[in-house]
Amino acid sequence: MGEQLTRLTLSDIRPEQSSVSVDALSQQAMKEELDLLRHALDNTPTLIWRQDAQDRITWANAAYLKRAEEVASLGWPLPRLLDPPRTDAEFCRATLETDGKTYWFDCYSHAYGDETIFFALPADAAVRAEVILREFVQTLTKTFAALHIGLAIFDRQRNLQLFNPALIELTGLPAEMLATRPKLVDFLDQLRERRVVPEPRDYRSWRKTIGNLEAAAASGHHVEEWSLPGGQTYRVTGCPHPDGAVAFLFEDITSETSMTREFRAELLMGKTVLDGLDDALVVFGPGGKLVLSNRAYRDLWGGDARTVLDAIEGWKTRIKAGPGFDALCERLLMSEDEDKRSNGAISGPEGQLIGWTVSQISGGQRMLCFRMNRAVKPETATIPSKPAENSLSAAVGAY
Repeated sequence: MGEQLTRLTLSDIRPEQSSVSVDALSQQAMKEELDLLRHALDNTPTLIWRQDAQDRITWANAAYLKRAEEVASLGWPLPRLLDPPRTDAEFCRATLETDGKTYWFDCYSHAYGDETIFFALPADAAVRAEVILREFVQTLTKTFAALHIGLAIFDRQRNLQLFNPALIELTGLPAEMLATRPKLVDFLDQLRERRVVPEPRDYRSWRKTIGNLEAAAASGHHVEEWSLPGGQTYRVTGCPHPDGAVAFLFEDITSETSMTREFRAELLMGKTVLDGLDDALVVFGPGGKLVLSNRAYRDLWGGDARTVLDAIEGWKTRIKAGPGFDALCERLLMSEDEDKRSNGAISGPEGQLIGWTVSQISGGQRMLCFRMNRAVKPETATIPSKPAENSLSAAVGAY
C-alpha cells in the first residue's frame, strides 16, 4: 500500500487583500530588507526574544538560541534563560546561572502589540567595575574614618559628596545635615553660624572670602590658617580633584601653633638676654658659619662677618696682631679633636685689654666669649709673664 500524502494550502480570502498586488521591484526590496534585518538580528551579540502575554517565548535570535543550547536541549517552547521583571524603568538587571558561573545582563523591554520584545546586553564587565568601585569606596571610607583630619569633597556642582567623622567632630555640624549633601556655600554658612570660621567684618566680605577660597582650591593647592573666635586654630587645605571636584581638609593645629609661639617667645627672650650681657658672644657652626652673635659683639667688631674666616679678617683690620691673637685664630681654625689653648687675651679696637674664651658646645659648635677689661690700657700695662697670663686665662675661663 503506497504512502498517503496530505497537501495543505493556506489562502487569504479577506476581500480587502484579494485586490492587493505587489510589483516585482517592491517585492525584491522587501525581501532584501527582510534578509538584512534577519542577518543583523542573528549576528548581534545581544540576546533578543519575544514573549506573549503568558510569558511564552514565540521567537528568539541566533544569539539567544546559541546560549540556550549551552544550558539545555532545544525544544518547543524555547526555554526561558532570563526572567526580567516587567517594569517601566529604563532597564533592569538579570542573571543567568550556568556551569557554576553567574552571567549578568542589562535587560530592556519594548511592547509589540500583545507581546513584549526583550533585549539583554552582557553586563559582566559593568558589574565587575561596580564591585571594584564599591570595594574601593569602602576602603577609602574606612581609611578616612580613621583620620584625625576632617575631609569634605565637593563635586563639580559643589555639592558635598564625601565626608568623614573627623569633620563632624571638628566643625560640630550634625551628620544629618551633611548627609543631605549641602552646597559648598551652605556648608560654609553653617560653619559661620557655629563660629568655626574667622570672624568676618560683614556678610559681603564673608561671601567674597567664600568665592576666593573656592577659586583658589579649584585652581591649585591652597592653604589657609583660620584663627577661630574660640581660640582654636585650624589649617584649611583646598585642592582640586578630577572632574572639577574640590576637596577641603580641616586640621586642628592649635597645639602646634601654641608650641610655635612659645618657642618663638623663648628665642626672643634668649636673644634679649644675650643682647643684655656686657661680654661679647659669638657662635660658629661646625663648618665655620657664624650662627649667633649678641649686641656687645656687634658693637665691638661689627656685624658684617658670615664665617669664622670673615670674622678673623675683620678683627685684623681693627687690632694689632700678637701672641694672644695668633693663639685665638689657631684655636678657632683647628679641628675639634686637637688640644689647643682655649683662652687668652688680646688688645681690643680701642686699646683695651680683652680676654677671650673658646668653648665647645653641642652640635659641634664653638662659642667665643670676649670679656673686656676697660681698667687696663696697653700703654700702661706691662707684658705679663707666663704665670700672670695663666692667671688671666684662668679668670676668663672661670667665667
